[in-house]
Amino acid sequence: MYDRIALTALLWLVGAGQAGAVAVQDIVDRANRAAYYQAADGKAKVHMQIVDSRGRERNRHFVILRKDVDDANDGEQKLYVYFHSPADVNKTVFMVWKYVDRDDDRWMYLPALDLVKRIAASDERTSFMGSHFFYEDVSGRTPAEDSHQLLEETDDYFVLQSTPKEAEKVEFSRYKNWIHKSTFIPVKTEFYDSAGKVYRTYEALRVEVIEGFATVTQSKMSDTRIGGYTTLSYSNVDYNLDIPEAIFSERYLRSAPRKYLR
Repeated sequence: MYDRIALTALLWLVGAGQAGAVAVQDIVDRANRAAYYQAADGKAKVHMQIVDSRGRERNRHFVILRKDVDDANDGEQKLYVYFHSPADVNKTVFMVWKYVDRDDDRWMYLPALDLVKRIAASDERTSFMGSHFFYEDVSGRTPAEDSHQLLEETDDYFVLQSTPKEAEKVEFSRYKNWIHKSTFIPVKTEFYDSAGKVYRTYEALRVEVIEGFATVTQSKMSDTRIGGYTTLSYSNVDYNLDIPEAIFSERYLRSAPRKYLR
């Protein structure tokens, strides 16, 4: 009788643990969709403000186009980023083909050299156009690359800790995410170094509902190692534009699709 009770208790504990794991994965998946997969495609104008450790400011303006390749809401995706200003980056294009089960493909077109450059997977966690954001921050990190744990649940947020499965490929030891319960938007992310100190912090400064989708319209990334911060301010956000997939090809790196970049 005792053995039966003990076995029942053990099975209940195992089941509870599995249920908790499923719940955490559900939070992670929904947060990933909310951050990177709103609607089937989208477009936005972006003002990038880069402030260095001495308070000096640089500004860049670009348009970002996004299209989901399949209907999974968290699968393959393509991005096209076209820079309008300042003059030294005008017509520069950054393009990503995002995959779930392998490294993403990334290209950069440099008009001054008329050069298309492939960005190696090893460079994905380096500065995006001189900002505090990384290339990987623009397209998103695949959740399967990390192990996730629910640290805390408050009235408004799920607080998750994520640890890289291949630590040798990244510069952080772990990161914490504050995910809003009602929208599943990640509103804050702290990256920790090997000594356990926070060195990079992402913040969603403004979230608006646009065409029924909770959308981050202003965000900030700061880095204590180099000082300063970068803000991204989004305007003219539109969803479900039926953007042709053909635009996200090497052909359009040199020949920009003007219709979608106004």
